[in-house]
Amino acid sequence: MALTREQMAQRVARELQDGFYVNLGIGIPTLVANYVPEGMQVMLQSENGLLGMGAFPTEQEVDADMINAGKQTVTAIKGAAIFDSSQSFAMIRGGHVDLTVLGAFEVDVRGNIASWMIPGKLVKGMGGAMDLVAGADNIIVTMTHASKDGESKLLEHCSLPLTGCGCIRKVLTDLAYLEIENNAFILRERAPGVSVEEIVAKTAGKLIVPEHVPEMSF
Repeated sequence: MALTREQMAQRVARELQDGFYVNLGIGIPTLVANYVPEGMQVMLQSENGLLGMGAFPTEQEVDADMINAGKQTVTAIKGAAIFDSSQSFAMIRGGHVDLTVLGAFEVDVRGNIASWMIPGKLVKGMGGAMDLVAGADNIIVTMTHASKDGESKLLEHCSLPLTGCGCIRKVLTDLAYLEIENNAFILRERAPGVSVEEIVAKTAGKLIVPEHVPEMSF
């Protein structure tokens, strides 16, 4: 059974460590804010100028002026700081973010990522994606394994305009958790009930399958 968006966020949250500064991209990555382990001190950063982002607000907590980079209303934890976007991008470009979680359209075996545009479709801009992949060493991409048409998003070569080159080492999809090494995807975990055969069939790029691939637990 493929992972839900919430389960994907839960799995990504396991990569958090106490004291981390973490940037969450638009889409599934924003849900990670709801699954920070209890007792762990993590500062979530949004490039529009918020450090210390909390979980999504309840109806009673909604403040229309408190938003993330995706224009979603959010909460702020105790100790949060609000500043302008130039300071936020200085933090990103200066390498002060410990973990970045991004969505993507495609990732390939060389660690290239395409995440900001599909030619012929309306594009609002690349946002902070190019700065994030250039300024961060620890990046997790989270996305569906295949498109709605069944086409693999894990490729030998990205076909869409690139956001960054050689910067991705970890990918979590709705079917599996993979790492990228030596121009190949390495299957590390599979979603509960998802077979290795299904993952192989939906991965277009070179895929290495270890002898034992554990199921994720939730």
